[in-house]
Amino acid sequence: MKFILHSLKFLFSFFLIYGAISVFVIFFFRFIDPPVTAFIHWKSEPLLGLISFFDVNQKSIPIQKVSKYVPIAVIASEDQRFFDHFGFDFEQIEKAMKENERRKRIRGASTVTMQVAKNMFLTSGKNIVRKGFEAYFTLLLESLWSKERIIEVYLNIAEMGKGIYGIEAASQTYYNKSSAKLTAAEAAMIVAILPNPTKRNPNKPSGYLFSRQGKILEQMNLIGGVEILKGEVDY
Repeated sequence: MKFILHSLKFLFSFFLIYGAISVFVIFFFRFIDPPVTAFIHWKSEPLLGLISFFDVNQKSIPIQKVSKYVPIAVIASEDQRFFDHFGFDFEQIEKAMKENERRKRIRGASTVTMQVAKNMFLTSGKNIVRKGFEAYFTLLLESLWSKERIIEVYLNIAEMGKGIYGIEAASQTYYNKSSAKLTAAEAAMIVAILPNPTKRNPNKPSGYLFSRQGKILEQMNLIGGVEILKGEVDY
């Protein structure tokens, strides 16, 4: 009995300390851009990134220096209820679960916030424990960050090519210009390579990629275009 009580006390203390550290870290990164993420660190093997990390092309910039078409393209393609939910789009999760029962290719339902939580703190595994941590960090992000900060960090850390992370690096690589100057078509083309950015190239778009781009442009108009950012992002 004493062993059980000690074990429970230890677990309680552990989770209390872990929770406090998690809150501090996330609150800290509300104001400071993360110098690296768990996902980038994991992808930059070998030796835990100590060697190949220097091959990573990533640069964080304020969302105000990114073309308005970029966040709209991301929201249109990845998470159309981004400004309305609290980290989880249960409607899309339920829809994905039903579709996955009758299809071989699994369809995900991760929101932008969930993707930020995964990229910053976790790896790409899909076991139930990792999913639990993803949900935990998603709730913390929604509680401690603004929607503007969430989409800003997403745009700065999302994988957008082999060794390419963030929209600024992607824009410079694919179009040789600042992300502030991206057109709607260019923004849609970059977003179209997700969720398989290392297998698709905006400089060499396939018919499928052109099709994806067209659908994203259509959805960008349907959800309201730049109007959806008013009151949410301080441009």
